[in-house]
Amino acid sequence: MNLQSNPPPQRFAAVVLAADRTGKDPITQHTGAACKAFAPVGGIPMIIRVLDALDACEQIATVILCGPPESLHDQCPELKQRIASGQVTWTPNLDSPSRSAENGVSLVPVDMPVLLTTADHALLTPSLLQHFLQQSSITQGDATVGTIEQHTIAAAFPQSKRTVIRLRDGGFCGCNLFTFTPQGRSLIGFWRQAEALRKRPWRLIAKVLGFKTVWQYLLGTLTLKQALAAVSEKSGVDIRAIVLDDPRAGVDVDKVEDLLLAEAIVKSNP
Repeated sequence: MNLQSNPPPQRFAAVVLAADRTGKDPITQHTGAACKAFAPVGGIPMIIRVLDALDACEQIATVILCGPPESLHDQCPELKQRIASGQVTWTPNLDSPSRSAENGVSLVPVDMPVLLTTADHALLTPSLLQHFLQQSSITQGDATVGTIEQHTIAAAFPQSKRTVIRLRDGGFCGCNLFTFTPQGRSLIGFWRQAEALRKRPWRLIAKVLGFKTVWQYLLGTLTLKQALAAVSEKSGVDIRAIVLDDPRAGVDVDKVEDLLLAEAIVKSNP
């Protein structure tokens, strides 16, 4: 009898965006940290929490960190040591998230899939990552986006206020988790082009969604699948949603209230 073993899990290169958006970030002002990524949650800098989760996930082959500026590395000795040892590859952040992502992904071998996440994902866990990557690996698309239903977060953390996209099949929140196959990497270039239009909202809408899709959204008839299909058509990249069920996936630390929530969650689940 021939016994077939399961194939090894697909391995990804992780690209982590770790630059402050503004010089007056509320998290740095509240904590006194040198940059947002160094703000502690449960006594551990957020960036170290993210790197620990990636390190413990067997599907991550390598980690590329985009930012923070090299001049700040002395303020986080553990990060500096990981970079010096080669455990993490550091590259400077550029002047926008999309350009930083594009630069980080350019360092990944062309045949390797990519996970993109952020340094403020303080509640990221190996099991959450593993589930997202496993689901991404078996989809038929070229890119995936992690999302979570708003009611899942509200049930677990009723005090949390998240940005919600309200569609016909429910309210959805982003999770700062994305994957790209080698063919799907062009979506980052599409993101960069869209980002350049952020001060021209109507051109941005036309570029990313098209007016028919916006009209469906305004009428309350647009579904998640239809929204992603519209972006897929505009970008030329087949994008699929991975709907996650761990409420921590939808909590990133953008505001002081988020930081306090993350601290409370870590304290109750050390």
